[in-house]
Amino acid sequence: MTMTATGSAGRDPFEGLPEHDDEAMARLHARLAEQAGAEGVLDVAYRTLDTPAGTLLLAATDAGVVRIAYAVQDHAAVLQQLADRVSPRVLRAPGRLDEAARQLDEYFAGRRRTFELPLDWRLSKGYRRQVLGLLPAIGYGRTESYAQVAAASGSPRAVRAVGTACATNPLPVVVPCHRVVRSDGSPGQYAGGADAKRLLLALEEA
Repeated sequence: MTMTATGSAGRDPFEGLPEHDDEAMARLHARLAEQAGAEGVLDVAYRTLDTPAGTLLLAATDAGVVRIAYAVQDHAAVLQQLADRVSPRVLRAPGRLDEAARQLDEYFAGRRRTFELPLDWRLSKGYRRQVLGLLPAIGYGRTESYAQVAAASGSPRAVRAVGTACATNPLPVVVPCHRVVRSDGSPGQYAGGADAKRLLLALEEA
């Protein structure tokens, strides 16, 4: 008698089992992430977070949050950039970013005005890093022009460079480049798109 893949009685040994157990897979993934962290083979942890401004990708190293990205920036491409520029040991490990997610949730709910998170600045260097370091001083609900930020940086003619620094900000929302606007008061460009920038400004004005 020839045995089949479903057994001698012709029954599927997996019959009755769920095709995909999301909870079991989540537990398995959490264990793998915990093990990777314990063994020192997890250099970049990431997760996603649904917000009124769209789904954000959050990534962190041992030093702190290293990247926040909007969906329009292509999360897959952002993860590849992290693998290329930080470490190829990138793993989805939501628990490592629970605090960042909590603070962002509070911000979008209108209950938080400043962030208290360790930041890893390695993706921003030189003048761009200098400009981004000035932005948290622009208070919640306030804005400054690109020209004002350039002046504050000590290079008043570097307006275009300030725009580039804001456009390449690796930590939007937490480092508030959305508070930098054009001299005429119009929002200007934003990595997350014009609608996301207007949403953030409206949220803070409220």
